[in-house]
Amino acid sequence: QVQLVESGGGLVQAGGSLRLSCAASRTIFSVNWYRQAPGKQREMVATITITSRTEYADSVKGRFTISRDNAKKTAYLQMNSLKPEDTATYYCNTGGPSGYWGQGTQVTVSV
Repeated sequence: QVQLVESGGGLVQAGGSLRLSCAASRTIFSVNWYRQAPGKQREMVATITITSRTEYADSVKGRFTISRDNAKKTAYLQMNSLKPEDTATYYCNTGGPSGYWGQGTQVTVSV
């Protein structure tokens, strides 16, 4: 069992930045960030393993950076050059779709 708590969402203008955090109740191997916009399918945005190997969705490459601090059991998603199409609820996850999920944090990017 693991609890995941996201924070850091908010309202930002296009071109701005936000940093999301995901605090875990224990050390976990991989951390995934997903997002889901209204009326759209959930998509994985970025993933990081315990050795800090990373992968990104094509839509965010070069703009988002995932990182982790294993001592703090926390992962981060730095989001730069935000676009209105990045507007979504962002979820922290471990273990894939059938694994553990946080409650989500809303990111809204205005034009």
